[in-house]
Amino acid sequence: MTKETAIKLFNESQIRAHWDDEAEKWYFSIIDVVGVLTESNNPKKYWSVLKTRLKKEGSEVATNCSQLKMQATDGKMRMTDVADTEQLLRLIQSIPSSKAEPFKLWLAKVGYERIEETEDPELAFHRAMETYLKKGYSKEWINQRLKSIEVRKELTDEWDARGVKKGLEYAILTDEITKAWAGHTTKEYKKLKNLKKENLRDNMTNLELVLNMLAEASTTEISKKKKPKTLSQNKKVAQEGGNVAGVARKEIESKTGEDVVTPQNFLDYKRQKKIKGKE
Repeated sequence: MTKETAIKLFNESQIRAHWDDEAEKWYFSIIDVVGVLTESNNPKKYWSVLKTRLKKEGSEVATNCSQLKMQATDGKMRMTDVADTEQLLRLIQSIPSSKAEPFKLWLAKVGYERIEETEDPELAFHRAMETYLKKGYSKEWINQRLKSIEVRKELTDEWDARGVKKGLEYAILTDEITKAWAGHTTKEYKKLKNLKKENLRDNMTNLELVLNMLAEASTTEISKKKKPKTLSQNKKVAQEGGNVAGVARKEIESKTGEDVVTPQNFLDYKRQKKIKGKE
């Protein structure tokens, strides 16, 4: 497993963090987070007491937390309890602290919004639009991105109809489509763009996004005609759908002399936008 360690800033304090390339997850030092939120003189003891209380309450969060070697203040590597983002947010809910309160309010707000979106799915699109605008995406790109979500949903609905299982089988077929049109698996594509947890589609150019949509829409239509019954048959359909966009990509590249699939990500785009704005 490839490992990459990093120091994350959390409320102006250093939180030790580790990126698991295989699981595509960040893991954070629980003791560091507890120390920041509680301002305790002995965060290790605080975490020990909290673990005991959580177990008594029947919570499995503390039990499911992992351990990783992380650099201590003396420079030595020592095993420490770590939590992924979901586990960490659950732990924060159990910490009575004024610094933890903003996280708790945010979680309550997000939970309420999800309930609203269940009753009115259109709200999810409006919130997505607002989020992308705040991040600095153009309205043209956002409209394209929202359309790509619709295309993806049509594809996953078709996969459901063909008995494809969510999770691993979805990922296998997505890799087949991506490799067929872009020449990379999803993980390779993200690595090319220097991404970790970030969404690949959120870091595609307009052209990449259009070709990805073509690949997924083609896969959907071919699947409807061929009605594949096994994972192997679905993989073949995914390859055929991806190849449709792959042919288009090669044609564009032959006409322009430039690669369609690029290392450019959204941060690169924002930097270029700032430079152009100063010119």
